[in-house]
Order: sequence, then C-alpha cells, then structure tokens
Amino acid sequence: MTSAPAPSAEVRLAASPALTPLLARGALLSPLKRPRPGADGPGTRLVLPAPHVDTARLAAYERVCGFPTGEDALPVTYPHVLGFPLAMRLMSAPGFPLPLLGLVHTSIRITRHRATPPAGDYELTVYVDGLAPHRRGTEAAVVTELREGGDVVWESRSTYLARHRTADAGRQEEEKKKERDAPLPAVEEWRPAGDVGRRYAAASGDRNPIHLYPLTARLFGFPRAIAHGMWTVARCLAAHGTPDATRVRADFRAPVLLPGTVTYAAAGGRFALRGEGGRVHVAGEVAPA
Repeated sequence: MTSAPAPSAEVRLAASPALTPLLARGALLSPLKRPRPGADGPGTRLVLPAPHVDTARLAAYERVCGFPTGEDALPVTYPHVLGFPLAMRLMSAPGFPLPLLGLVHTSIRITRHRATPPAGDYELTVYVDGLAPHRRGTEAAVVTELREGGDVVWESRSTYLARHRTADAGRQEEEKKKERDAPLPAVEEWRPAGDVGRRYAAASGDRNPIHLYPLTARLFGFPRAIAHGMWTVARCLAAHGTPDATRVRADFRAPVLLPGTVTYAAAGGRFALRGEGGRVHVAGEVAPA
C-alpha cells in the first residue's frame, strides 16, 4: 500500500538551493533514519519562480550527454536538472523518512507536453508523492512540474529506493519488467571515459562522490566511479531522439562503471544500454504524448 503524502504546504523559494550543503545534511541525518513503507512522506511543495537556465552550463550538459548544442528547446531531460536541487532539499530534510545515503534512483517517467525553449517564463514545483513498499525496501516518488503561463509543459515522476529487509513484495512488477526486456538490436558501441562523471557533475551540479573518482566511489562500495543514472538515460535519448510532445519511461537496472564499454540498442520506441554479457543498465521507451 502506498503511503499518501501529508496535506501540502507550499514553500516558495527565492533561488535554487545549493546542492553541496544539502548532500552534507542528508549524509549527517541518514544514520538517524529507519526506512519503513508506512511512514508519512513530507507534505511540502517547493516552488521556484523563474528558474534560471545558465546557457554555459546548458551547453556543457548538451555536450556531455550528446545533445545538439544551441537548439531552440531544452533537452527532454534538462528540467530534471533544474528541479533536482529542490528534490534534494526535500529528501535531505529531517522530515523525509528515508536515509539519503544509499538512496538509489530506480526509474523516471517524463511527459513533455510541448517544446520548452531555454528562455521560457517558467515556474518549477517539486514534491514527494508518497512512499510505497518495494521488494527490496521502500520507494519514494518525487514529482517535478515545469509550468509556463499556469500550464504544465513538462513533468516527471522519479522513484528512489531505500533498501532494507522486506517480505519480497513487488515480484510481479519485476517479472513484468523482464517481459519488456526482449533483447533489442545493437545500434552502436560507446566507451564512456573516466571523467564522464565529473563532466556531468560540473554541468548538472550533482557532485555525488560515487560519480567523481575511484577513491571516492570506493568509500561507498564501488570498485571505481559510476556514471550518473540521468547521464545514461540522457545519452540514450540524445541518440534516440524525442518528439516535442513525448512520453519517456526509463528504468535504471545496474550502474555503469567508468571508464567502460556499453552497447546502445534500440528498435521502434524502445531503447536499452547494455554492458558485458548483455547486462542491462538502462531500459526505456519513447512514445508520442
């Protein structure tokens, strides 16, 4: 059963929060939190009027993810970058019931209703849409909405998993995911370099240490740095292409170690990123909205 969020309290921000202090706060509070599906999610809705699109950082993001630079519309994944500091403020707060350390981004669903020019007059809203049991722990759903003139022009729903012992709920959904994973034909091979995590961090502001250097990644149990999940899906969508009005589904299955070799595969609206032995790192689908 999903835990519904508490009644909403809207908080309007004067500027986008700085990510580094939020990461530090979340790390310090993590040992004090004990995840459980029945916990209440925070009821705060954070609103950022007129989010700033830095053209230099946007261009750096486009380059590292493989999108064309200087387009008339933001890349389909870029509003997630704008909303991520707000999401981190919610997930690092004392009232968020899941520990930030070890929290895994498991999926994202994006709907873009129309093209979003970089110079648009936007407003961002981010909130936690409740907690739900997962076969490996508890998942939180974070919703991001980009509005222009009062209309939602882009929205996403991300799930973040806190692992802990469970009664193995959700096996049926995992089986459905496997059914969707019929192998796709390979399109091309990519060799992400060891600095991809640092380049994406500089462009997005997300400087999680697991993505930066082998040493900092080993502190969290990884043999070397891993690619940001949102870099992997953005790279796939840059190769796949998306219409102005589109729906995107992406499930993150396994981390991509850096440096490494991966295979981009696609057919019709489906795409995947595979590693050695056919291991699926990302699987997704693009459809008209």
